[in-house]
Amino acid sequence: MSAATWPAIGHETHRWDHRDPMASHRARIRNTGNFAAAVAPQISSLTPDLPHNIHASAHNATAAMLSFDRESGGLASLPFAAVLLRGESATSSQIENLTVHARKLSLAAVGAHVGGNAELVARNVAAMRAAVDAASRLDSDAILTMHRVLTAGVQHDAGEYRKEWVWIGGESPVTAAYVAPEYPRIPPAIEDLIHFLHRRDLDPTVQAAIAHAQFETIHPFTDGNGRTGRAIVSSLLRARGTVQNVTIPISSGLLHDIDNYIDALNDYRTGNPASIVACFSNAVLGSLANADQLINDIRAFHRQVLDSRRRVTAPLRAVAELCCSEPAFTAGMVEDIAGISKATAYRTVDSLTEAGLLREERSIKVRGQKVWVVPAVVRALDDFAERAGRRNFGS
Repeated sequence: MSAATWPAIGHETHRWDHRDPMASHRARIRNTGNFAAAVAPQISSLTPDLPHNIHASAHNATAAMLSFDRESGGLASLPFAAVLLRGESATSSQIENLTVHARKLSLAAVGAHVGGNAELVARNVAAMRAAVDAASRLDSDAILTMHRVLTAGVQHDAGEYRKEWVWIGGESPVTAAYVAPEYPRIPPAIEDLIHFLHRRDLDPTVQAAIAHAQFETIHPFTDGNGRTGRAIVSSLLRARGTVQNVTIPISSGLLHDIDNYIDALNDYRTGNPASIVACFSNAVLGSLANADQLINDIRAFHRQVLDSRRRVTAPLRAVAELCCSEPAFTAGMVEDIAGISKATAYRTVDSLTEAGLLREERSIKVRGQKVWVVPAVVRALDDFAERAGRRNFGS
């Protein structure tokens, strides 16, 4: 593998005739003409020649993820993986201006029809699970699966590479700030990226940052590129063994400074990978500090549940774990708790509801089943999003 000056994107000229029947004559003239479409360079065999301080920051970020994952895996078996995955999914969606209160997201995740952005963001939770599952086979089919889970029922081409032009900014490719590569170039560009993802000679943070920027440059889907690209990062970190127990909510760090994130993606396209590596390194460290607070909040709630009864029983521990991993849950999920009778599980849930630690959503049923929410966990997730720099709340 050769260290080299990183290549900038190339360009090729195409013609666009603006045929929007609703556009004014002036708009049609302004948006008709030649435009420059990107050509993504091949990167599979390249190694970035990064400044020492940038490489050191990436190394520190990788070490911090390894340490966080190791510590999280040994924390009294509390299901932090579930809430961290949910936090990553929500903040990744927020980068795309898909914001929603954690209560609605949690209800949508168990199948409740709550409207708004909740069901769209809940798909990102499922896509993140698909990304984690794909870590051992990170290939084109895995990427298509992530996108299909994310956009099924929302896009006509869910799980398919695009067959049309896409661009960022402007009313057409002629006035756009960036035009992604022509669609026949997508399959070979993705194959080159997959070869890059399979390398094991790069620092994982460096590899994740560059792979993500390359994916966003290719922009292989009509929509959902950002969320799919960030899911690929989680899959790569799992494949590299950087994390084994939890999902690092890197998107919460990216969300904290979106302008820097966008600028870094633009810098990458000019042949400067250092900006996106620095951006990811900072995002990792920021997200871990945020995740630490989320874990502390969940741990405090877990203690509160156990302290709510004079005697800590196996059923109480089991229900407490369910509450910590699922901010909303159905009667069927209660019945599925292993090793506990249905009657005992319900008695435990009822006692926690009476104590104010759970709340039954009396106006909502999922497949005819009762639904409960866990206010403390919902609040912890909303606080996590607020700290990340969440710009507004959905209802």
